[in-house]
Formats: sequence, structure tokens, C-alpha cells
Amino acid sequence: MNTHSEKFELKARLELALTASEKASELIMQHYQSPDLKVDRKSDDSPVTIADRGAEELLRKEITLAFPEDSILGEELPPVEGTNEFKWILDPIDGTKPFTQGVPLFGTLMGLEENGKLVLGVCRFPALNEVVYAIKGEGAWWKIRDQEPRRAQVSDKSQLSESVFCTTTMTRWETIGKQKAYEYFCRNSYLARGWGDCYGHMLVATGRAEVMIDPTLSPWDAAALLPILEEAGGHWIDFDGNPSIYTGNGLAVNAALKDEVLKIIAQ
Repeated sequence: MNTHSEKFELKARLELALTASEKASELIMQHYQSPDLKVDRKSDDSPVTIADRGAEELLRKEITLAFPEDSILGEELPPVEGTNEFKWILDPIDGTKPFTQGVPLFGTLMGLEENGKLVLGVCRFPALNEVVYAIKGEGAWWKIRDQEPRRAQVSDKSQLSESVFCTTTMTRWETIGKQKAYEYFCRNSYLARGWGDCYGHMLVATGRAEVMIDPTLSPWDAAALLPILEEAGGHWIDFDGNPSIYTGNGLAVNAALKDEVLKIIAQ
């Protein structure tokens, strides 16, 4: 595929992702903060709701109608094998626990691989009416409500003592043997907060935080994040410094702090 046709293919899929995620947001918000919301438990004891399942069904339907040859991997439903080089990786509600608690810091994630490389990411926050998105080579963008999109850019802070550190969960640091690193970040950052899941990663992508670390995650938690962070001038990497969504952990960090953060985690 030449560069021109490749960009056309990606831009067409970005438009699809922005439209589909907005439709999914409308569905999700019908259930948000509802007193009748029923929370089920999956085999791993993680929560799932009618909003999770319904939103993923909607996203899959929109993708299949527009691009029937694309593959699909999602959190809630079986994978679909396509016949071309594109694979969507979906998380209809990243942050189901906050969603079920009525907290607005959850997001709908759509990532796209082309020949195994992540080239597109959309992270939409239904309750906040914000979206952050990127395709390879076109920069990252942040749209708030009805405002014009603005560039999403990581900060240039180079001192941990001046930086905001976020994480999704505290207990899993101890589970993976990284409690010492977690305590170091808490003690030595300017501000340490549990603004977790995709929200924390997008804080880094938009320059409002410098470090966001997830001790454990799945590919659908991360696929949309990697291209956004890279196009915003930062990094989305695993604990070994590799830009991979398949190693079970990951972090978002600005360029200036990358090496220091990896050294702290390796302790």
C-alpha cells in the first residue's frame, strides 16, 4: 500500500471510529448513574454491565458495516477474523468500576493495528464529552465538547519532583513485586493521584500529568493509548521500555522522564 492510499485508509477508519464511539457514548450514558444498573461478574471476577456489552456490540456493528474485511478483538465478545491487514482492538468501557460507581472517569477505547503495528487510537470520555484521538503521522488531538480540536501534547517537565504521577490501582504493585517503586513515585512526585485507567493516560497525552503506570492490563486496555501517546510526543511502553500492548503492563510518560521512570520501576 502506498503512502497516499494508506493515509486515506486510516483517515476513513478514524472518521468511523469517531462516529461509532460517539454513538456508543450515547448508549452508555443511558445507563450511567442509573439506580437500576445491574452489575454482573465475569470469570475473572471483574465487573461487566449491559452498557459494556451493548456498546461493544454497537462498535462491532459499525465497523462491520463500514469495513467488513477488518478483524476485531474486543473485551466482551469473541474475536472476528478478517481478511485484510487491519485489526480493531476494542474496550467499550475502560474503567467499568468507576462507571458502576457513577464516577465520570471512564472511556471508550478503539485501537487499530495495521500489519501488527498500532496506527490509530480513539479514547472518548462519554460522561465528560471529550475525545482524544490520533493516527500515525498526523499528530494527536483533543476535542472538548463542541470546541474545535486542539493539539494534544505531552509536557516537557524533566523533574519527577515537578511531575504528576497517576496509577489505576495500588494493590497490584505489591502483587507484581513493585511496591518499592510505587512508594518511590508517591514520595518523590509533585502530586500522586489515583486518576486511573485510560483517563490517567490521557492526562499524560494532554500535558496534565507526566507519568501514568498500570501494573497489569490487557491489550484492549492499551491499544488506543499507544498511538495517541506517540503522536503527542510521549511514550506508551511496557516495564521493559518496549512499545508493546501484549506484555501485561504499561505506562504513559513524557519524553523527558522516560529513562528515569524505567530505572525506578527496575529497582
